[in-house]
Amino acid sequence: MSGVIGWEVLSITKVGLIGIGTMGSNMARTLIAADYPVVGRDIDPGAEARAREMGVEMVDSPAEVSRRADIVLLSLPLPSDVDAVVVGPDGILSVPKAGGVIVDLSTVDPFTTQRNAAKAAEKGMAYLDAPVLGRPPKCGNWTLPVGGPEETLEKWRSVLEVLAKKVIRVGPSGHGNIVKILNNMMFGAINAVTAEIMALSAKFGLSPAILFNTICDSGAASVSGLFKELGPKMLSRDFSPLFSINLLHKDMQLGIDMARKAGAPLFVGAANQLLNDLARSRGLGAEDTSAVVKVYEEILNVTVC
Repeated sequence: MSGVIGWEVLSITKVGLIGIGTMGSNMARTLIAADYPVVGRDIDPGAEARAREMGVEMVDSPAEVSRRADIVLLSLPLPSDVDAVVVGPDGILSVPKAGGVIVDLSTVDPFTTQRNAAKAAEKGMAYLDAPVLGRPPKCGNWTLPVGGPEETLEKWRSVLEVLAKKVIRVGPSGHGNIVKILNNMMFGAINAVTAEIMALSAKFGLSPAILFNTICDSGAASVSGLFKELGPKMLSRDFSPLFSINLLHKDMQLGIDMARKAGAPLFVGAANQLLNDLARSRGLGAEDTSAVVKVYEEILNVTVC
């Protein structure tokens, strides 16, 4: 596999992938379909087994991924997981590869990225943050807002364009993270207000299905793709997770903490996070974000269906 960048010919033998869960498994499948050999690592035996079945060469540490791959992609749940994989005792930077690159597609805060990017630079490795905008099954059509040096992105763009229809440099290190966190805070607001109006409709005796269908088909400016997705899940009471309350809570907390460090007060985000807190306190954390409607149902003594 090769690509031409200016006068430079870049030959890629292997793509490393650390974290082969919901998002990572879609990345692996898409990369393999594009004829990229993939070497991977995951701490979950089930995820490892599924990755092997699709053709990923699994190894036993992030360091071993780094040894074998030219570019290492990360798809991990938490900033602490990224830290462990990048700078931990058996992490990527314990065996730095000169000229190699780490691309973090996780949803983490910009401060984690900037800290790890500086440590990578000290070891002669490049670092990009490229968190995913898009649902897992849409891999190949995602948008990746990328933070980091433009020359690094251009060198490795051909790999990222296997995963995303749009790969957009949005600024220096950490700026991709900022875009993703702010996007997910907007997700939280749409999620919360959709639950609120559906429950309020039931409280007034108006069928939530009539409310949803009337608004959805109206062409009103308030209608979004997320609203169109959430309404049917609430009406059918299908709370199987496309994106769980726990994950939304994590992402929104990253945004709240980021704003706090900047001295920026939040009103909408803080209120939405309170709703997520209430949902989690009721044991709903593993369910789809649409399940926050159950909190309103309890408070208003109604049922949305």
